[in-house]
Amino acid sequence: MTVRPPLPPFTAETAAQKVQAAEDAWNTRDPQKVSLAYTLDSVWRNRDTFVTGRDAIVELLTKKWEREHEYALRKDLWAYDGNRIAVRFQYECRDADGQWWRSYGNELWEFDESGLMARREASINDVPITESERRIFGPRPEAERRIPLPVR
Repeated sequence: MTVRPPLPPFTAETAAQKVQAAEDAWNTRDPQKVSLAYTLDSVWRNRDTFVTGRDAIVELLTKKWEREHEYALRKDLWAYDGNRIAVRFQYECRDADGQWWRSYGNELWEFDESGLMARREASINDVPITESERRIFGPRPEAERRIPLPVR
């Protein structure tokens, strides 16, 4: 059995660790690496797409990062209880035409006893921005960890 600490039930500290680990993994833009944080039969809702299982997660993330160039993500812990964590996030990327986007979203996460995510529901809205409006560049520096994201 794969164990992925920290394990539920979460505390403020362990929930924040889980969120930062997810941000770090997603910023690698490596679908295989990211998928290892999820159960083999993990259920996702990502925007209007529904997938089940690691293979489908890898496929979804591969397509995502093929179209989202220079992707950089920030996640913030919003709430936690038992084996659940709520996250708010923002990421920026540009499309193939050079248009920059900032995407705002909320995620609901549910974990199994081994610390793998069994369920992820993400609601995401995209806002076009200019390159000069960018504020997220690559992985978050250590000094900026746990600093809340501005709304705009």
